[in-house]
Amino acid sequence: MASHRRPKPAGRARVSILTAAAATAVALSSQAGAHADPAPSKDQVKQQVDTLNEQAEVKTEEYNAAVEKEQGLQKQVSQLQDQVARQQAEVSTIQGSLGEIAAEQYRTGGIPQTVQLMLSASPDSFLGQAGAMNQVGSTQADVLKSFKGEQAKLDQQKAEAEQKLAELDSTTQRLQADKEEIQGKLAQARNLLDSLTQKERDELAAAEAKAAADAKAKATGGQSTERASRDAARTDVAVNVPAGSHAAAAIAAAQSKLGTPYSYGAAGPDSFDCSGLMKWAYAQAGVSLPRTSQEQRSAGTNVGTNIASALPGDLIIYNSSASHVALYVGNGQVIHAPHTGAVVRYETATMSPINAIVRP
Repeated sequence: MASHRRPKPAGRARVSILTAAAATAVALSSQAGAHADPAPSKDQVKQQVDTLNEQAEVKTEEYNAAVEKEQGLQKQVSQLQDQVARQQAEVSTIQGSLGEIAAEQYRTGGIPQTVQLMLSASPDSFLGQAGAMNQVGSTQADVLKSFKGEQAKLDQQKAEAEQKLAELDSTTQRLQADKEEIQGKLAQARNLLDSLTQKERDELAAAEAKAAADAKAKATGGQSTERASRDAARTDVAVNVPAGSHAAAAIAAAQSKLGTPYSYGAAGPDSFDCSGLMKWAYAQAGVSLPRTSQEQRSAGTNVGTNIASALPGDLIIYNSSASHVALYVGNGQVIHAPHTGAVVRYETATMSPINAIVRP
């Protein structure tokens, strides 16, 4: 017959341990919830995005410099390869002449040693032997000297071409690394913005649009913010710019691109990064500027860092790394290509620390 014993009650110590473990679990759970990082606010997200955009801009200017270097190296390599091909043809022609001389000597009973030396892979061995020199005529000696000189030139050109090819390969790898780093920072910025609500994103966009409209109102003679917002495509040359000057032409060119999207590495005409816009605008005025903001910092007369010293048409270089550049249009305002996701627009000239004001 089956036993119907009652289960043995848990010991007091065991109950205490289980109770304590449960209490600890509850406490840890509540602490984890209490210490979970809160979602960043709209302003915090904007600050983080601005930082990422600035970092991406630094890498963009490095990317632009690498592109410029790569293009220069490709041109040099092409020229060197052409030189090598022409030099190889010259050496082959001289080798043919040596063969003809050797064959003629052989047919006319020439000295076998001479034939052997002239056909040697190392003409230095021939030229270094005075006895052999006495056994050949001046014509043969001249041909061999010419061969030696042309072969040395060919070897030098080949070595130079190989060096440039290695440098080109290194630059191309750096270019790819810069591109990946830029894309990574921009992806981080997009993810941060995507973490906001649609309402918060709309508020940020509206704030940027209002700031740009206010800047345009000041730059173009004080029209109202409302009118500037309605008339965003209007392109008025800044006040107090000498008509027909390079500055006026550059400003007019930049104003014609208001609303054009930013794109890193782009220099127009359909998209721009910051230095690309400056280079393109001044090119329309007949002035050649270098490609990067760092190079543009040295592309004219440096008039300091006080915005009161700036004249319309000056380049305003920003940040300690000189990673951003804008075009001053007067009344404390600039036109620039800000960052990915934005368009060419007006902005207050003191938007970031000024590194230099340059007059092309």
